[in-house]
Amino acid sequence: MQKVVTLKPYSLITPTASISTGTHGGRAKCLQRLIRLDLPVPTTVALSFGTVHQVAAGHLPDMTSILGAFGEGPLVSARPSSEDPDWGGPGAILNIGMTNARHAAMSESLGVEPATALYLRFIQAYAVHVARLDPDMFDLPPEPTAAALDHALFAYSEETGEPFPQNPATQLGEVLRSMARAWEGTTARLLRQAKGAPADAGLGLVVQQMALGVGATVSGSGVIQFVDGKTGQPQITGRYRSQSQGRDALTGGEGAIYLTRDPRGPSLEEQCPKCFDELKAHGDTCRRALREEMQIEFTIQDGALHILDAVRVQRSSRAALRIAVSLADDRIILPQDAVLRIEPRALTELLHPQIDPAAPREVIARGISASPGAATGRIVFTSAVAQASAARDEDCILVRRETTPEDIRGMHAASGVLTERGGQTSHAAVIARGIGLPCVVGTAGIAISQGKKTLTLADGRKLTEGDVITLDGATGEVLSGAAEMLEPALDDAFQTLLGWADEVRDIGVRANADTPAEARMARNFAAQGIGLCRTEHMFYEDDRLTVMREMIFADGPEDRQSTLDQLLPMQRADFVELFEIMSGKPVCIRLFDPPLHEFLPKDREDLRGLAESLDLPIAEVTARVEQLSEFNPMLGMRGVRLGITVPEIYDMQARAIFEATIKASRSGAPVVPEIMIPLVSAKREVEIVKTRVDAVAAAVRVETGVEFDYRLGVMVETPRACLRADEIAAHSAFLSFGTNDLTQMTYGLSRDDAGRFMSDYVNQGVYQEDPFHILDTDGVGELLTIGASRGRRISPQITLSVCGEHGGNTESIAFCRDAGFDYVSCSPFRVPVARLAAAHLALTG
Repeated sequence: MQKVVTLKPYSLITPTASISTGTHGGRAKCLQRLIRLDLPVPTTVALSFGTVHQVAAGHLPDMTSILGAFGEGPLVSARPSSEDPDWGGPGAILNIGMTNARHAAMSESLGVEPATALYLRFIQAYAVHVARLDPDMFDLPPEPTAAALDHALFAYSEETGEPFPQNPATQLGEVLRSMARAWEGTTARLLRQAKGAPADAGLGLVVQQMALGVGATVSGSGVIQFVDGKTGQPQITGRYRSQSQGRDALTGGEGAIYLTRDPRGPSLEEQCPKCFDELKAHGDTCRRALREEMQIEFTIQDGALHILDAVRVQRSSRAALRIAVSLADDRIILPQDAVLRIEPRALTELLHPQIDPAAPREVIARGISASPGAATGRIVFTSAVAQASAARDEDCILVRRETTPEDIRGMHAASGVLTERGGQTSHAAVIARGIGLPCVVGTAGIAISQGKKTLTLADGRKLTEGDVITLDGATGEVLSGAAEMLEPALDDAFQTLLGWADEVRDIGVRANADTPAEARMARNFAAQGIGLCRTEHMFYEDDRLTVMREMIFADGPEDRQSTLDQLLPMQRADFVELFEIMSGKPVCIRLFDPPLHEFLPKDREDLRGLAESLDLPIAEVTARVEQLSEFNPMLGMRGVRLGITVPEIYDMQARAIFEATIKASRSGAPVVPEIMIPLVSAKREVEIVKTRVDAVAAAVRVETGVEFDYRLGVMVETPRACLRADEIAAHSAFLSFGTNDLTQMTYGLSRDDAGRFMSDYVNQGVYQEDPFHILDTDGVGELLTIGASRGRRISPQITLSVCGEHGGNTESIAFCRDAGFDYVSCSPFRVPVARLAAAHLALTG
């Protein structure tokens, strides 16, 4: 026998009742606000989080007392009220209190058919969601007949061994218990945790008097909203089901949207102009008083309007941004509030490229478009491989039969997700939308073998791990190969919001950009400059790679210089274009960093081709390649070590930078280039390189007769450089911390291989997060703090920055702000995210 709690653990919602989002949930609090606004809300009772937790444990409050708040013989509904509506909750149960006796009475007052329809819907909901019976046995019949009602009651008694409950208090108690236990179940907990809810998030419940929307004259039910949930543009949309006509309709007139089975019939606006005007007025009242765009659930009974609920309009990221800006433009909220309403990660959806509609498309499969955006990448079948690919900066598409919570890290690492199973509310779809990841689910006709690592298409073709595909999250199509992409469309609302963000943020944001295309994207996203330009990427083009290899095979400094003379104009042209694109904004150019053997071929066929181009015996080429190979190249002859032992390379690059500076400054804004020395660990390295760079600058000034300025700094990537930052800072204008390599060296981990075991480490609590994804503020962060404080002690005006991909994470930006860094630098697509995150931190912090 269930224990009854004697305290009164519920509250009648009145304007002065003690109701809060933190104790009763968002729906209960919103209903109280609607009541305070004098909207026609039916009588409602709220159960707190604590009460619902007790209900889940079997300790029910007095149901008769709760029902007493609604008068004699009420019909009520029960709805969830979580702290955040995005966390979801069990479905609403309507028409609680319907019994045989109530059905007979309503048949007299309303008619047999509507009374029977109400009873059947309640039996179905109770049987499926409370008694947990087979849903197929309780499908609603085409017509609500007496025979159908008898069948439903008989089916219930047959399955449960007892008659359908005829006591409204019993019905309500069982409904509340079922909803409470559903919330505390494992599946529901995992789903809401995936949406950001804490594991112990509470649930409130609201019990509300039914406003049936059934009557002798104009009656019906529906929902209405006043903005488009996809675009955020003003537009009246929704649905209305008229009891008298048995159809859905909403508005008429210009811009009307009909949701009708018979579009020749009148709309709600025509049926009941007074109700329609009241709805518009209530919508405007909610917008201004609640400072939000709301979707209003309503019923109309004999021409009288009842407001059952109002919830935030479900919206895309693009719509959310436009709504926030519109509210601020109308002075309903402040611009700072608009900034805080948009989560930085939500911008990802707006920034994602789309497939060019004019480009050819070889569609190989179709599924459900679960999350917008488009992505190209190599197929991977496990989260571990996805994380390893991300560590190598390789785009990948995670392909699974269906995802589970264990796949979340892999989804974060992937460029897109493709699943064989699932729908719009599947795990993959929910998570992908939350993180702005292109996703296609429920893909018809494909078969995925995780063991064999194959994806079999409907026509029998097999794709394997490493094959390239493209996902179109807007259409649900899967394309073969890499599709042509369009840059995201950044509208006025986007620019306005980020402009407001820039007004309040207190840390700079630059972009890592190696190519003109990336530099243009950085400018489009209003980066304040380039914080890292990796010059080695410029040498991988075919016309340069051959010259680069000739330089590597040069017999001595003179031969090497002759090949570098061929590279000089290429580098100069690269830098001129970057300077011109950035129009006077700072450009930080990292001198050559990777080991030379990375530019040499690996297999015999390519070695033979290199031998032919160099006119050398293949044996000599092979021997030279072997001579340059290293056991641990990432800790070998690279970075400043290469610049000191083969100084001609850095000399050529410095000359190219200075000559480009002069040329770009003549035609545009003055350029002050920043030259960064990579992989420094000792002050003497800086002294040697600085001496040579200064000498090149002096030579260029003499040759051209033009004066120019430049800044020379260090990329701090080794623990020793952090510890000796005071010595290094004495010779540097800036210290830019490369957190990718610094994390590798601090942990002794390879970014390329850590993905194989990182999930195990995180799952077992060895690391809280993948340190290559989220900055380790304890270990690596302490080195950053030491380096920053020691550098500033010697040179108070020295510029400090982070230029690893950590620079785009909110957590990393927060750390950098606290440590007094001047700016962060990240990939161009993360620049808007970083700008908004920095504004959030400044406003909240």
